[in-house]
Order: sequence, then structure tokens, then C-alpha cells
Amino acid sequence: MKKILLLSVFLILPLSYGFSQSFIGKATYRSKTSIQGDFGPPDMPEARRQEIMERMKKAMEKTYELTFDRSASIYVEEEKLEAPSMNPGGGGRRFGMFSASGGTYYKNIQEQTYTNQVETFGKKFLIKDSLQQLNWQLTSETKKIGNYTCYKATAVKSIDTAAIDNLRSMLRPPRRNDAQSENPEKEQDTVKNNSLLSRIEAPKEQIITAWFTPDIPVGQGPGSYWGLPGLILEVNDGRTAILCSKIVLNPDEEIEIEEPKRGKEVSQAEYNKIMAEKIKEMSESFRNGRRGGGPGGRP
Repeated sequence: MKKILLLSVFLILPLSYGFSQSFIGKATYRSKTSIQGDFGPPDMPEARRQEIMERMKKAMEKTYELTFDRSASIYVEEEKLEAPSMNPGGGGRRFGMFSASGGTYYKNIQEQTYTNQVETFGKKFLIKDSLQQLNWQLTSETKKIGNYTCYKATAVKSIDTAAIDNLRSMLRPPRRNDAQSENPEKEQDTVKNNSLLSRIEAPKEQIITAWFTPDIPVGQGPGSYWGLPGLILEVNDGRTAILCSKIVLNPDEEIEIEEPKRGKEVSQAEYNKIMAEKIKEMSESFRNGRRGGGPGGRP
């Protein structure tokens, strides 16, 4: 009975605000991603391991701005000045080439579609596809985030494990043929066990915990999250936590929420395929360079 009453309140509350699309706002979010599991080869010095983990942790701390109304929103990562690398030829540069820089994530919750504009390998892509609809379970549990009373909701989200599989392929050291190896079976087992990502089991699903406030009656949220009877102010998937730190409602300046238009238009599946092929191509090029005596290789 309590849950039914709670749901009724959530359904009725937005009606008191009307359905005018003039309701608009901006929210600032900060995200932090934890690094779990054993990191690096067994013989890596502990001081070096901690240094790398701290740098990765700092790189994963990001700030975003969500501009929203009742039907659409844009989620943009705040640009920050990166410190110059002390090792320009090192692994950071190598892996940085595979990341998508910038990015504008537009979603239309009325049409249940999104457009994600990203730049990867120096080329702009416009990823257009349908929004994933989560089966949110509402609860009566509450907490305060700033001045807003928030309610807890949970959902189970399916995971596409292709990205982890592609990275495993990229990071796997080249195998020597049987003629070069005295014990090829033992060597393959050693390579498999020493690989960082081989020790990370990709989950098939994630439990998502979100906190939303009916005080701001829009079904919007950070990134791809949406579909609750109030703005999502906090969301956690077990590894990444996103928390709203500032909200401005109906600001004085005129704001337009426009879908990105520039870039090669692809579906999410097509973009994933392009990324997989590019990773494979660059991984093979890197391995051939090492075998041929290139940077970091043996003569």
C-alpha cells in the first residue's frame, strides 16, 4: 500500500507544474570511477603500481554539464587542461589514441532516441540510436542531496562485453610460433595469466542505483540515464559514481537544446565495429613494430 501511494504521488506531482516545455535547467555533475582488482604484472614495484593507479584515478574524475527540459537534454564533458606527459613515448600516449575525446550526448526522451557526437582517431562520429529503457524499481527510501529530497530507485542493466574483449585482444602480447618456443603451451598460459584484462571478468549485467528528486519533475539524468519521475541527481553502477553538485533552474539567459549535426552518422553497433577494427589494426601495427625493432622493440 505504501508503494502504491508513493507511486501515485510521483505521478500526480508533475501535473502541478504543468507540461510547458519552457521549464529548463542546468545541472553540474562530477563522476569518479574506481579501479578494482590486481593491477599490473606481478613483478611491478609497489610504488610504481600506486603511481599508475593514482594517475588513472585522477584521469577518471570528470565534470559534466547537463542542460535539460521536459523532452530533451544535452550532456557535455567539461574540458580540462592536461599536464604535459613526462613520458611522451609511453603507454599513456598509446592508449590515449583509443579514447573518444570531447563529446556531446543528446537524448530525446519523448522519442526515446539519442545522438552521441564523439571524436575518435581524429574523426567526428554521430552515433544515433534508441535509448535503453531500464526497468526502474521505485522505493520509499529517501535522502537529501543539497536542498532536494531524493528517492532511491534501482535497475538491472545488461552489459555489452565487446569492449573488454577488444581490449583483451589489443593488450595480449604476440605469441611466438612453435619453432621459436621451447614450450608453447606453457608460454601461452603465462601470457594469459600475466595479462591485466585476462584477470578481469567482464560482468554480464550491472545493478544501477539512482537517486531522483520529484521536486524537479523531468525524466532526465546524466549520460544515458533517464525515465524516472524526477531529475536524477546521483547514479552509481558499482564502479562509477555520478553526483550532481549544482542546479540552476530557469536561468535568465536564453538556452537552446539542439541535437548535434556534424559527424559521420552511424548506429551504435556500426560504431562499435569501427572501433574494434581500428583497435585490431593498430594493435597488429604495434606488435609488428616491436618484432621489427621499432620503438620499444627488440632488434
